[in-house]
Amino acid sequence: MKKYREALTAVLAIALIYIVFYIVGVGCPIKFLTGISCAGCGMTRAYLSLLRLDVAAAFHYHPLFPLPPLVLLLVLFRKRVPDKIYKLMLFTITGVFLIIYLLRLFDATDTVVVFEPTRGFIYRIFEFLGRILKNVL
Repeated sequence: MKKYREALTAVLAIALIYIVFYIVGVGCPIKFLTGISCAGCGMTRAYLSLLRLDVAAAFHYHPLFPLPPLVLLLVLFRKRVPDKIYKLMLFTITGVFLIIYLLRLFDATDTVVVFEPTRGFIYRIFEFLGRILKNVL
């Protein structure tokens, strides 16, 4: 029971962090810092669409939105799943996420997953420091 409580606490903590990021306007911290969407980009919007019973929009925002709850169940019930199958399932799910991410990243028509490093916070910091150095020197 302790393991389940710890897992639930971790999931709730992550959800709380993302809620705070959403409220302060950061959204995805990876995208905020780098300007490049992460593999999970659109997942929150997918779940919000699902709560509104808009399944088509949920799939638009992230076509793999059904997988995280399944991964959570897989992790929670790990002892009941043979080790080989457990590893194969995690490897497969990770691979599918990576493939879908790369397809979406290189799809110019995808408006959810973007590659805009010049809009990232890190780039803007370096750009700002570069201007300061240019003025000083």
